[in-house]
Amino acid sequence: MRIFILTAALTLPVAALAASGNDWNPPKPSETTKTCKGKRVWDEDKKRCVRPRKSSLNQEGLLDAARELAYAGRQEDAQAVLSAMADQESSMVLTYWGFTHRKLGNIKLAQAFYDQALMQDPDNILARSYMGQGFVEQGKYGAALAQWKEIRARGGDGSWAEASLRSALETGTSYSY
Repeated sequence: MRIFILTAALTLPVAALAASGNDWNPPKPSETTKTCKGKRVWDEDKKRCVRPRKSSLNQEGLLDAARELAYAGRQEDAQAVLSAMADQESSMVLTYWGFTHRKLGNIKLAQAFYDQALMQDPDNILARSYMGQGFVEQGKYGAALAQWKEIRARGGDGSWAEASLRSALETGTSYSY
């Protein structure tokens, strides 16, 4: 019965997702995940793998590397990159701290990071999606559904964040990249 109700509540035309322009795919592997081992990132300027603090990557480049490592299942390596970032209060940095901790099983710490990310930016639909997927993993479907509704209310209808949380609610399984 629960699945039927969730499925009915979450029905969304597929065309809306296609029209959103959101990419369903995880980041494409770069030299960071193809070549670099451990807590290192590819530095294009130096043409080699380096520690994140020694790289010439800017904040955006470091966030991209952390995201790529996290999606590759290298959570500790992603956290090393996140810790090298200058702006630890950035909503997206906090979101990926939450994501990596959730994937490592640190649920309470992940929730604290998601909460901080949303305090910085209540419209951060990615943080809401990841948090909601964590709720699904914990069997807290009501809390996950509330985040899905928030994503839609904040303009995220048809986005990857909305669709992935909707899928998690429908299937009971979150995305594992």
